[in-house]
Amino acid sequence: MAARPRIKDVAALAGVAPSTVSAVLNDEGSPRASVATRERVHEAARSLGYVPNGIARGLRTRRSMTLALISDVIATTPYAGQLIQGAQDAAWRAGYLLVLVNTGGNTELEEHAIRALRQQQVDGALYATMYHRVVSVPQGLDGLPVVVLDARPETDGFPCVVPDEEAGARTAVQELARHGHRRIAFVLDERDGPAALGRLRGYRAELARQGLPDDPGRVVRAASDSAGGRRAALELLDQAQPPTAIFAFNDQMAVGVYHAASDRGLRIPEDLSVVGFDDLYVIGRELSPGLTTVALPHYAMGEAATQLLLAQVEGAERPPAVARLVDCPLIRRGSVGPARSPDAPADRG
Repeated sequence: MAARPRIKDVAALAGVAPSTVSAVLNDEGSPRASVATRERVHEAARSLGYVPNGIARGLRTRRSMTLALISDVIATTPYAGQLIQGAQDAAWRAGYLLVLVNTGGNTELEEHAIRALRQQQVDGALYATMYHRVVSVPQGLDGLPVVVLDARPETDGFPCVVPDEEAGARTAVQELARHGHRRIAFVLDERDGPAALGRLRGYRAELARQGLPDDPGRVVRAASDSAGGRRAALELLDQAQPPTAIFAFNDQMAVGVYHAASDRGLRIPEDLSVVGFDDLYVIGRELSPGLTTVALPHYAMGEAATQLLLAQVEGAERPPAVARLVDCPLIRRGSVGPARSPDAPADRG
């Protein structure tokens, strides 16, 4: 087996001193290394397959160049992979390795994993959740740079990165109002988490801004799945003055709205317009017509949270314990159309 190349081998091939190789490969900005010298050093390292000793570098810098992403079930869901990708890309660009720990919501496993990560001297941690909610940051992370991702910390002391739920809901209502809809209903999650409360605030705020009626009877709460969306939508569609448009708390509830419209012989978008929230790949593109929805910015959130974490790791003080809101863009497909005239009957053929 060939011996592992050493720093003096790179120096000999590049025609420079070993100290110059060390300065160039560790990006220490040695004044002795011109652009041409740096290129020779990198080329020599590549040709020899030389990899700097991370342990030795860690002893010098007191960093392991490793970040952790600790989550509940993100790694096992097909919906939030972009969150991991955004975090990983931001870490990689800065020269850090991202280690993923998926606990499945198991507190004992989480505690064990955090102890192991601390023993490996990770430089910082992202504490992430599958959906926007309030979390208690584990005590095992005390003293470590931490950013809470897609969640809000129960107590002060940690910055967090979350979707701008309120602005996203306003975008949905604005899109429906732009098509002439005045009777806009909302099928809403029955749980009072940050996502539900934020989207309800946005829905009501945009109705007010558009000069549209805010009828409490047009907000129906149900389980945030297809069955819940169907039940809530049927209740709305059976009203004396049914809505011409429904904003769904999430794409799964929007599927239920589609089923309810079919139950009542209504066409989307000719008789009823629908906007969802999440932009789940397996839903939005597969429904017919395709679902217009507000996207959760998973990639942008992962990227922003990692950048915020790196700012702490690399010497800056911990940022204020405030929420950084990330925009939720509208994804237009085929489920929104012009509002019917109030006097025109729906075509139930």
